[in-house]
Amino acid sequence: MSRPLVELDGVSKRFDDFVAVQSMDLNIMEGEFLAIMGSSGCGKTTTLRMLAGLDQPTGGEIRLNGEPINALRTWERDTPLVWQNLALFPFLNVVENVEFGLRMRGVGKAERRRRALNWLGKLELGEFAHRNIAQLSGGQRQRVALARSLVTEPPILLLDEPLSALDANLKVHMQSVLTALQKEIGITFVYVTHSHSEAFAMADRVVIMSKGKVEQVGSPQEIYTTPCNRFVAEFIGGKNIIEGHVAEISGTQVRVDSPHGRFTAQAAPGRTLSGNEAVAVCVGAEHLRFARAGDAHPGDNQLRCRVVGEEFVGAFITLYLRTETGLDVQAQIPHSERAGLPLEDGVWLHVGWPAEASRILRQT
Repeated sequence: MSRPLVELDGVSKRFDDFVAVQSMDLNIMEGEFLAIMGSSGCGKTTTLRMLAGLDQPTGGEIRLNGEPINALRTWERDTPLVWQNLALFPFLNVVENVEFGLRMRGVGKAERRRRALNWLGKLELGEFAHRNIAQLSGGQRQRVALARSLVTEPPILLLDEPLSALDANLKVHMQSVLTALQKEIGITFVYVTHSHSEAFAMADRVVIMSKGKVEQVGSPQEIYTTPCNRFVAEFIGGKNIIEGHVAEISGTQVRVDSPHGRFTAQAAPGRTLSGNEAVAVCVGAEHLRFARAGDAHPGDNQLRCRVVGEEFVGAFITLYLRTETGLDVQAQIPHSERAGLPLEDGVWLHVGWPAEASRILRQT
């Protein structure tokens, strides 16, 4: 079992009266790929900057390999940061950019050239070693920035939205490059991003932040299938949320009354609910099924909806629906299931889902 490489113990950060990060307790494990997500201003980049030594915590302690690093200056830590804009030096060629950190550490010319060329080879950039930075593509520059950070062989690498400027195809390719590289070398990656697809595709664990606070930490699968509260469910998207009150509790199943009907859902393990408590029923768009003419209602929960639009999303179609009571609903189905369904705008359909596919959420 891996051990904690970085420990954030009650770490907070204030800028005058603004609280950017609230008392954060988080262990980052040795060799893991950790993604930190959240909307703008949630504190994720400030957290990364505190790890890098660019911002000093207002309170709490950061430890690397068990040793406090709060007092260490940026260049005294072994926590390199790959910037969103990459911050490559235009007056140095590719290999000189990669050598830069080694030169600052006093590594001899022959040794730093050997190590720089070795990393350029690992990232398939050997033939570009003496090329000017301006002559490289976006993806090539990205790999140069990675090589420059990894050539010192740090225990951890911090990445601040490094793929945000790349086009869609190149972004997917670089995701595979990053994940393969991280698994190969075993260095801990801490990756800040707005993108759900990036975090869920690459990370072992995901941290969701809001207003400076950690809302949930878990695997991508845990975050998606069992969001801990309404904020997380809405942030990751693809969820239908129905507000109501607890009407009846039977074991792990909870029946909820709402203005849109009565629904049955699963309570979260260890969650204690009380009668008439305000809750929200959450069900993923992928779990909704449609009743064709003559079929029984599909599932324990039903809604009668009117089609208001549709969107092609890769291999799936997202259908936008609205109930008679004004509830907006989305359903995601494969293209193959579209045939035979009357999906023209304005058509009324019955949709349903099983109780086990929906969860009870806290409202905050």
